[in-house]
Amino acid sequence: MSLTLDTYRLLGRSGLRVSPLALGAATFGTEWGWGAERDEARKLFDRYVESGGNFIDTAVTYTNGSSERLLGEFARAHRESLVLATKYSTQRRPDDPNSGGSHRKNLFASVEASLRQLNTDYIDLLYLHMWDFTTPVEEVLRGMDDLVRQGKILYVAISNAPAWQASRMQAIADLRGWSPLVALQIEYSLIQRAGERDLIPMAREMGLGVVPFSPMGGGVLTGKYSRDDLTATATATSTGSGESTRKSVNQTMGSVTERNLAIADTVREVATELGRTPAQVALAWTLHNPDVTAPIIGARTPAQLDDNLGALDVEFTASQLSRLDGTSSVDLGYPHAFLAGDFARTLTQGALRIQARG
Repeated sequence: MSLTLDTYRLLGRSGLRVSPLALGAATFGTEWGWGAERDEARKLFDRYVESGGNFIDTAVTYTNGSSERLLGEFARAHRESLVLATKYSTQRRPDDPNSGGSHRKNLFASVEASLRQLNTDYIDLLYLHMWDFTTPVEEVLRGMDDLVRQGKILYVAISNAPAWQASRMQAIADLRGWSPLVALQIEYSLIQRAGERDLIPMAREMGLGVVPFSPMGGGVLTGKYSRDDLTATATATSTGSGESTRKSVNQTMGSVTERNLAIADTVREVATELGRTPAQVALAWTLHNPDVTAPIIGARTPAQLDDNLGALDVEFTASQLSRLDGTSSVDLGYPHAFLAGDFARTLTQGALRIQARG
């Protein structure tokens, strides 16, 4: 069944209704060397909202604050109908040890900075952006709950954190009557499926909607890389073109590998069969996962955005899904692989046949 941006989904165990594709505003601004200038970013925003989209993602430090400032300007006339999500914990000032991290001081200061930059009275959804391994979970949860009670944020969420910490936080929030987490933002794509081991099952059990970022693997799944890039030296700098700078980042981070290029080849083959683009196929694959609420699209041009939106009505055959899953599957590791195997099943169930929930 094809989707549209105004075929809304509930976010986690909340009643909040969001579009099935979120617009990523990390491309708003050129401070990082590869984003969209103001006028181009405005076109992206308008195209998304006019198509029925209501879920927009940013962070307090994206493009050094330009992302939130531009989004706040664009959203002014639509504020009540939009779900604006932002994040805190990344460092805002290099010389200030308390301008980063998950602790209460930075939480409150970051939210105030986001409110100013977004030019709004409240934030719909606030994520803890990066787990810092130093702040007690009770400090994070109580601080978030205080901000909810003050009306400065409406819902709370988490990103880039171990599954066991997120589930622990959810259990504590439930027991103490604090605001529960409603969303989990993780990197998830055909080339990054590690979340299937613990994070996504945890989200399913604990009532968190999964919001994947980088669903096209940083652009690798769009087909813009070749085997020549395996040995290429990343020479682009922040003063180079947006495309070359983004490409150099992926090369530096090790995203361009033989395995990932082989997955991209399969994506391209399926796209050719369907008469679609590789980007649409990669996005549609994440949407096919029932645990995924809304992948984040990070288009830099209106043409890229239009192409991304085309993923909403891509339909796969069983064979095509099997090929995509097979070429990108990950080892679930212990104990998941062991518990799913015949030996463990025989020990716990014997000859019984038990139908799973759902």
